[in-house]
Amino acid sequence: MHLTGLELRRIAMPLVTPFRTSFGSQTARDILLVGWCHDGADEPTGWGECVAMSEPLYSSEFVDGVATVIERFLAPALAAAGDISAADVDRVLGPFKGHHMAKAALEMAALDAELRAQNRTLHQLLGGTRDHVPSGVSVGIFDNLDDLLTSVQGYVDDGYARIKLKIEPGWDIEPVRRVRDLIGDDMGLQVDANTAYRRTDIDHLCRLDEFGLLLIEQPMPVDDLLSHAALAAASTTPVCLDESIESLTQASDAIDVGATSVINIKPGRVGGYLTARRIHDLCRERGIAVWCGGMLETGIGRAANCALAALDGFTLPGDISASRRFWARDIVRDPIDVVDGLVAVPTAPGLGYDLDHDVLAEVTTERRMFTLHPGQ
Repeated sequence: MHLTGLELRRIAMPLVTPFRTSFGSQTARDILLVGWCHDGADEPTGWGECVAMSEPLYSSEFVDGVATVIERFLAPALAAAGDISAADVDRVLGPFKGHHMAKAALEMAALDAELRAQNRTLHQLLGGTRDHVPSGVSVGIFDNLDDLLTSVQGYVDDGYARIKLKIEPGWDIEPVRRVRDLIGDDMGLQVDANTAYRRTDIDHLCRLDEFGLLLIEQPMPVDDLLSHAALAAASTTPVCLDESIESLTQASDAIDVGATSVINIKPGRVGGYLTARRIHDLCRERGIAVWCGGMLETGIGRAANCALAALDGFTLPGDISASRRFWARDIVRDPIDVVDGLVAVPTAPGLGYDLDHDVLAEVTTERRMFTLHPGQ
């Protein structure tokens, strides 16, 4: 394919309920979609979804910055590269430092366009072996325990395979205790701190060992692998890394120093689905469990995550919850649903979704098309 144009489309998606984590509360998502136009096509033949947030709170990337770096640097570089495949996107964009979420959105759009032209699925390209994947749900921080327990009971009734609780200092031991009592010992339970703790909190975090958790996710700062290694040595709860893993090298280094025994692979955070597969392969070789995390994606990203989670190394339920968990209406037809704790892997060509253009038009806040020429 020869990239000759892009569409950058901003959409505003209100959440069904606020979603609170240790770094802030969200009531809506400002999402950037990237449409890939190749060989002179007037309309996009593939779409990518950027997982960056409006503010640089989860990572250094944010939506306005992503749009700027794509238009000024990344898209012109791809156009200048001439005929390329989706597998070439990472190499062509390699000289530009960082901006993994921007790069991932472009690779995603290229994959969608290429696979649709080949009448193939992302599931087939990645090498997934399953047609259904187990679904977990991520539960935010609440103002009180009663509201938390009511929410969790609803997800148990919906049939989710595991519960993930967001935690922070002051909202950890008692909420976890109450949820474990509610769901029983047999249901999977894990916690996610989003970097809210420090090395001085290790003894406190070890108190979570009594609850039989699947893992504790990213308790310490992104760049503090040694604190994660110290916690892993002191605690019986497996330590999982999320924000700390942005590349294959970082994954390998974290394993080498004993900072993790589980990795949450988010394609947007690591630069795309092809790099995500390489990290999966490394973890399988090293005996490290992996699972697919979520970033409040629409049906575009949710479909692609299902394809990734169908790989054999994804042995833990991911954050691929039903679309209605977050959106009153998704921008795709036949949104992801959970049945008996499982999500069906999409079988349609490309990433596996079918856009609902009427809904997409209603939620669009900005739409920009620009033509690209070699050397632009």
